[in-house]
Amino acid sequence: MNPSLFRTQIIPFVEMFILLIMLAIIADFLLHQLDMVWIGRYLGIPGTLLILLSFPYSLRKRKLIHSGHPKLLLSLHELLAWGGALMILVHAGIHFYAILPWLAVIAMLINVISGLTGKFLLEKSRYQLSSKKEQLSQQGLSESAIEKEIFWDALTLETIKKWRAVHFPITLAFGILALSHIFSIFLFWQWR
Repeated sequence: MNPSLFRTQIIPFVEMFILLIMLAIIADFLLHQLDMVWIGRYLGIPGTLLILLSFPYSLRKRKLIHSGHPKLLLSLHELLAWGGALMILVHAGIHFYAILPWLAVIAMLINVISGLTGKFLLEKSRYQLSSKKEQLSQQGLSESAIEKEIFWDALTLETIKKWRAVHFPITLAFGILALSHIFSIFLFWQWR
């Protein structure tokens, strides 16, 4: 019997997100212990650049650009966005100076969760559900018995499919909040 979608897809998804948060906490802690907090202040810049460098995949997917291999661009998108998010989390640290940066961080984390949903869950879940259905059919189960057997996995898959409807607006919200944060930094920067 195939393992459940929860164990094979959702647990790795949660582990990847927890890894992101834990690495950010460890990096921030180390910067504080080494009296190098100033490095964290500037990690927002390369973090933002990495996230921007991850966008060719999205542009290719929407046919706004035609160059680049989609699988390679997807791998780069995942790696660069995850690395950028890590740097921005270290940049944010545990400092609560203003609400705007924290809104941007929250939007970014929701965006990361949404992206990880696509990475870990959607395609693999479709494949696993299809394989499970085929295996049950080969065992001679009737269509209604198969439907009963895969009910929870099918329900999980239907829920996962909705991630695309939220990923783009969350990305847009994150972008607007991040740009507002960057603009406010330049506006209130003491240029002396």
